[in-house]
Amino acid sequence: MTEIIALTICLAPYLSKTQLRQLQHIIMALLCIPGRVTMLSLSRWNEKGGSYRTIQRWFQTTFNWGVLLLAVIKAHLLDPNGVYLLAGDDVVLGKAGKETYGVGRFYSSIAQRPIPGLSFFALSIIDVKQRRSYPVAIEQHIPVAKTAKAPEPVSKETKRGRGRPKGSKNHAKAAPKLSAELTLLQSLLRVVLNRIAPLPVKHLVLDGYFGTYSTSWVVCGCGLHLISKLRHNAALYFPYSGPKPKCGPTPRYGDKLDYKVLPESARYSSVTDEHAIIDTYQMTVWHKDFSDPLNVVVLVRTDLRTHKSSHVVLFSTDLSLTAAQITDYYSLRFQIEFNFRDAKQYWGLDDFMNVSPTAVTNAANLAFLMVNLSAVLLSTHRQQQPDFSVFDLKMHFRTRRYLREVIKSLPDPPDSDFIFRLGQRLSALGGIRPYADFQNAA
Repeated sequence: MTEIIALTICLAPYLSKTQLRQLQHIIMALLCIPGRVTMLSLSRWNEKGGSYRTIQRWFQTTFNWGVLLLAVIKAHLLDPNGVYLLAGDDVVLGKAGKETYGVGRFYSSIAQRPIPGLSFFALSIIDVKQRRSYPVAIEQHIPVAKTAKAPEPVSKETKRGRGRPKGSKNHAKAAPKLSAELTLLQSLLRVVLNRIAPLPVKHLVLDGYFGTYSTSWVVCGCGLHLISKLRHNAALYFPYSGPKPKCGPTPRYGDKLDYKVLPESARYSSVTDEHAIIDTYQMTVWHKDFSDPLNVVVLVRTDLRTHKSSHVVLFSTDLSLTAAQITDYYSLRFQIEFNFRDAKQYWGLDDFMNVSPTAVTNAANLAFLMVNLSAVLLSTHRQQQPDFSVFDLKMHFRTRRYLREVIKSLPDPPDSDFIFRLGQRLSALGGIRPYADFQNAA
């Protein structure tokens, strides 16, 4: 428990002494639980001070989770000289019940179909140097109740003639109508950016679902640049480079980009990877849905055996980024998927059975808080064992719990050498890459 107290001391300014002590007991139980994470299993693996009623009260308490998540990152994981990105994505959990707050039908990329469950949108800070992601804010999607649409009155409008009306002027592109997801992203971004204000974050990385003008309008309006992916057949146009017309304004759009015949002058690099060649092209082009030019990177992979090729279109609203930076930053977006995997597999994001709004929020955010805390614990163990995993970490704490129970039941406490050897044997039984450190087991 001493290790957990030192780890969570950064949360003391934001929690009462009772809340912090209860959280420490819950963290210790989470590190020991071998199966599903529920309030009942947490109480069974807790020691004195972590009864089922205490855990129930804790889950019904309201916390400022965004501040708690960021406090752990600032205290243990932040490098003042590091380069950081923001990444966002949805995570969907399957739930069979009908009483859980926010339950609805959401599209699951794993099941490849809409499933009944819960959906959360998460924002993470990505350390470019360490190539790791740390959750910083989580917000739940609440399904909107469907209402019958009233029939729209049919209005007879007079059809205007051909051509542009005389005297009309150019106007700036209108603000898009934001969906519920983009409204949630906008509000979450403003809160997070205000919270991490001293940290120089300039880019937000999102997957191809958010590669639209509406998303770029939201992201740029918050003072960030968007890095995302376009459809493989997106209609892109080179800037117009011909002579100025005698009449009218100079056109904006030039020739349309042909993905089968990309200009040689735009080639950035060419790499051979086993049986394929990966060509990278970078160019500044226009998309008719966007109001500003885009920094586009096209990755073309050609199979040397079949001579078939496929391509991916990445883009950024930051025209100063190189093709290598855009490709690298977009690949780092996948680190948030590892956060989702750990939260589901080890920290109870898929297991909790809470139904009230406060309890659901606490259960989901607790899982992501454990993602950050486990990253701190793993960094310590990986100094001696580089391949030490979350599974090994849980086995390590579970072994220490077993040792404490064994020592309590003995008439005379054994010497430290016996405790070390016994802990080493127990850890080796279940761990994948056990790390022997049982000096504080007693």
